[in-house]
Amino acid sequence: MVNRSTTFFEQALLKSLGKPVKVNRYQSLSGGSINQAVALHTVEGSFFLKYNAQAPADMFAKEAQGLELLRQTGALALPEVLGVGQVFLLLELMDAHQRIPDFWADFGHSLAALHRHSAPQFGLNHDNYIGKLPQPNTLTKNGMEFFIEHRLRQQTKLAYDTGQINQALCSQLDTLYAKLPKLLPHEAPALLHGDLWSGNVMNNAEGLVTLIDPAVYYGLREAELAFTEMFGRFDLSFYEAYHQAFPLEPGYSQRVDLYNLYPTLVHVNLFGQGYVEALKSVVRRFVG
Repeated sequence: MVNRSTTFFEQALLKSLGKPVKVNRYQSLSGGSINQAVALHTVEGSFFLKYNAQAPADMFAKEAQGLELLRQTGALALPEVLGVGQVFLLLELMDAHQRIPDFWADFGHSLAALHRHSAPQFGLNHDNYIGKLPQPNTLTKNGMEFFIEHRLRQQTKLAYDTGQINQALCSQLDTLYAKLPKLLPHEAPALLHGDLWSGNVMNNAEGLVTLIDPAVYYGLREAELAFTEMFGRFDLSFYEAYHQAFPLEPGYSQRVDLYNLYPTLVHVNLFGQGYVEALKSVVRRFVG
């Protein structure tokens, strides 16, 4: 019996592939906190479908643009975008066989290669999303200005406006933001995945790393590495390989929490006050 879900899946396949495709079976996939995802198995092959009936109108289109931008660099394997609609994104299904023995070291070198792709300004020629939150990518020549104004203050204002944080914490964060130009290194814009945590790291049929769910922009590359540490670090060989390929300025480990103010604020705005204490901890450390 064809249920409502199967009908929706086949409609997405028809729109994407231009022909009717029967879904023989589907498998719900875990890992996402914003969207739903399934593996679709059909006579035409297997596909990955991500969907959300409440998605902003252009959210999946912007994600598809980000995947294509990353793909064009040749630095990493990215799933092919097969179709996109207002409420869905259809991708090739990554065949997650066993990883190559030096998977994490290879990933470190690949990410360093991605970060060597630069641009005249920070940001991007279009805005996009991180999770379901708007992510403004206003082109900006100064990296500190971009990070403070279009990452930190934008999310801080949202958190305040929605009652997640109070005026006292806003003022303390502003004091900290004023210190950042002297605490963080000034580097050239680097092309970032933008939402790089373990849940967005997969491997393909060749056992090589592949990434999903990007929030792409040109930014400070240390912010990307810091993000990988927010929910538990990657394997040590990943960091060693990255540092070998594209060395960081000394003192990076002391800057991680400063960069992670951005994803922490994002989590405050997506999931609530459970993340506010992490903000306060960074304020106490750097402001007192």
